[in-house]
Amino acid sequence: MGDNTIIQLQNISKKFDDEVILDNINLTIKDKEFMTFLGPSGCGKTTTLRIIAGFLESDSGQVLFEGKDINNLPPHKRQVNTIFQRYALFPHLNVYDNIAFGLRIKKMKEKDISKKVHEMLELVNLKGFQRRNIASLSGGQQQRVAIARALAVEPRVLLLDEPLGALDLKLRKDMQVELKNIQKRMGITFIYVTHDQQEALSMSDTVVVMNDGRIQQIGTPIDIYNEPKNAFVADFIGESNILDGVMLDDFKAKFSGAVFQCLDKGFAVNESVDIVVRPEDVDVVPVEEGTISGVITSNTFKGVHFEMIVDIDNFKWMIQTTDYYPVGSKIGIQIEPDAIHVMKKSEYSGMYGDYSSFSDELEHLSDITVEEEE
Repeated sequence: MGDNTIIQLQNISKKFDDEVILDNINLTIKDKEFMTFLGPSGCGKTTTLRIIAGFLESDSGQVLFEGKDINNLPPHKRQVNTIFQRYALFPHLNVYDNIAFGLRIKKMKEKDISKKVHEMLELVNLKGFQRRNIASLSGGQQQRVAIARALAVEPRVLLLDEPLGALDLKLRKDMQVELKNIQKRMGITFIYVTHDQQEALSMSDTVVVMNDGRIQQIGTPIDIYNEPKNAFVADFIGESNILDGVMLDDFKAKFSGAVFQCLDKGFAVNESVDIVVRPEDVDVVPVEEGTISGVITSNTFKGVHFEMIVDIDNFKWMIQTTDYYPVGSKIGIQIEPDAIHVMKKSEYSGMYGDYSSFSDELEHLSDITVEEEE
């Protein structure tokens, strides 16, 4: 165990009725780390957070805090504090009394409380708001009060469960920056739960991608984006074309009816694999210069670039380009070796990465957040 490890989860499993929610989770969280659990609704991320907080008991396994087993420690005795999606502020108390609440329970002197509350208000940019009524605050301001209240008691670890879920997009982006800054300034560990990929990538030091109650991959945002472990991770983080392929030899992959040079090695000769090519990494060239070619079936302007769906060998690719090509035109495609990422086959192979059913409407339906049933 590293000396800067703060929390360790060892073989944590949890069932509700007969449904496995967590299936043998092992994880090490470092002191002062910003770690995000990322995954779709019902993947087990909130359950993991609740087990760390002590609101829920795992069926098996251990939660260690600085090497000590805290399985039987009640939530208020753990050096962690939680912020929920619904803030849970006390509506009958003003801003000052909300932030002071935990300090009074700790029997701190009022003059020390006053100093701490003002420090916290400054930290979350709410100077001068102490006498305000909670109901008079906007969602973003309430969010800040919740953060101030949680941080006032100086927890070693702050747990955040989709805390920005109720905010509109612009405010949400501002708060992401704000939270990251607060975490850096306070130097405490943040464990964050979200199903928003962009949020996870922009805020975290470490991302833990979860699905079906299991950890699919742990890594930095850049690792997870550039080196996904399986088709689920590749599809969940950003857009990906995921194709059936064969590794003919080290550095040589065959897919879409052509052979490509790649940077991957260590696969068996002729091993079946999943190939990931990100839409922004495809070079569009005249047909005669392309390694493969296809026909554009749709083209949407996205501001910075065009997003085209291209039929290549009866498989629909997504390709992003800054040049405009009309629907129906035939284009050539080149892919550089470093744009091809080869993955082992997994239980998720063949489930993702073909854009034949893709439409913008479908994408926006998934933005409407369903309450997490976890």
